[in-house]
Amino acid sequence: MIYNTVPLCSSQYERLFNTSRIPGIETDTIQHLKDSKHIAVYHKGRYYKVWLYYDGRLLKPREIEQQVQWILNDKSEPQPGEEKLAALTAGDRIPWAKARQTYFAKGKNKQSLDAIEKAAFFVTLDDTVQGYREEDPVKSMDAYAKALLHGKCYDRWFDKSFNLIVFRNGKIGLNTEHSWADAPIVGHLWENVMFSDCLELGYTEDGHCKGEVTLGIPMPTKLQWEISEECQEVIEKSLDIARPLADDVDFHSFPFDMFGKGLMKKTKTSPDAFVQLALQLAHYRDMGKFCLTYEASMTRLFREGRTETVRSCTVQSCKFVQAMEDPNEIPEKKRNLFKAAAATHQCLYRLAMTGAGIDRHLFCLYVVSKYLAVESPFLKEVLAEPWRLSTSQTPQQHIDLDKNPGMESSGGGFGPVADDGYGVSYIIVGEDLINFHISSKFSCTETNSHRFGKNLKQALCDIRDLFHFGKNSTK
Repeated sequence: MIYNTVPLCSSQYERLFNTSRIPGIETDTIQHLKDSKHIAVYHKGRYYKVWLYYDGRLLKPREIEQQVQWILNDKSEPQPGEEKLAALTAGDRIPWAKARQTYFAKGKNKQSLDAIEKAAFFVTLDDTVQGYREEDPVKSMDAYAKALLHGKCYDRWFDKSFNLIVFRNGKIGLNTEHSWADAPIVGHLWENVMFSDCLELGYTEDGHCKGEVTLGIPMPTKLQWEISEECQEVIEKSLDIARPLADDVDFHSFPFDMFGKGLMKKTKTSPDAFVQLALQLAHYRDMGKFCLTYEASMTRLFREGRTETVRSCTVQSCKFVQAMEDPNEIPEKKRNLFKAAAATHQCLYRLAMTGAGIDRHLFCLYVVSKYLAVESPFLKEVLAEPWRLSTSQTPQQHIDLDKNPGMESSGGGFGPVADDGYGVSYIIVGEDLINFHISSKFSCTETNSHRFGKNLKQALCDIRDLFHFGKNSTK
């Protein structure tokens, strides 16, 4: 519901669990089961099937801890080809589809693959240490984000609806496959995880889950594989493709706490429009030019709605940016141009949400042109331009941060859409905090995620100063 009055389609939630992307030669498919009684777990190159039910009920937290501890205590070695098996899900899709048909269609391999693909979700017990470190906040958050985005490229099953990743020091996060749903769905799940873990379940003083250990619960089953040398070569080739892509991601994750939506609303515009105009200003300062900009907007006002595109780089936003960069322009005109650009952005966002956007219409025309085998110079040109600035906001769903301080989410991020562009994700948390995730590619000499982050911070502050608002202003 929006503001507890407008209903949203919830069809995406149905695929949250028990869902896998299945590779195909011509096209992939989504496999969704009505229910699943187990999860799949990866630890130190080995795969396990862990049952979630005992005696007709879900396992309790202390019992799940017992299952995980059994896996951590297992000293067995990975079977040949097992350790890097998930690299198949990280490389090109057609080789994975062919390998699946050739090597995983029968016997032990099929049974074990079924255990993964039909699991409720996938868990990686990561052997690295990650998380925010006060003594080195920048590097620690960047490394944390990159670890969640791709890991080692073979310790995440990228085809599962989501991977729950637990690092050696207890820090956790998610890696999500995008085809089955959009980020707000996973964000909503994550808020429920945070809420229940911290405020409902809790832990004992010595760090264990609350409750008693139940005797007689079956321990995890170690999955069995017979992976031939030929299949191992395919795995290595997939890894050789995935690793350079992962290593090329320049990821910068940081909190912006100089102000948040509380101050933004004093400008009498939407916080999202404020951030989007700051992104336009930051990009212009960073690259010296404007570019086609993508912002995701939901269309869940409609049945099975997914997203539409808000093209945030507009004539009005360009005029505002140019005025901001003109030292001879008076502040009053800059403020008026800001308000005009913000109003245009809000109008575009409303149009996108209500089915009156541009890009889904263009995509439909593209599909029809392919079906009719009609060459369209217009579509060829308009769909060829890359999104050099791809942005998305993760909404805060329902946690009351005033009543529950310290439960702020850092949100989530994604890689750049264009080789010479930026990917920017943000979550406006409470009244005084915005968390940003910025990505680009090291291989591009023109982009730099940390430089863009500095430009973004400055752009936000410069817009604030237009309205003569200090950090703690009550004006």
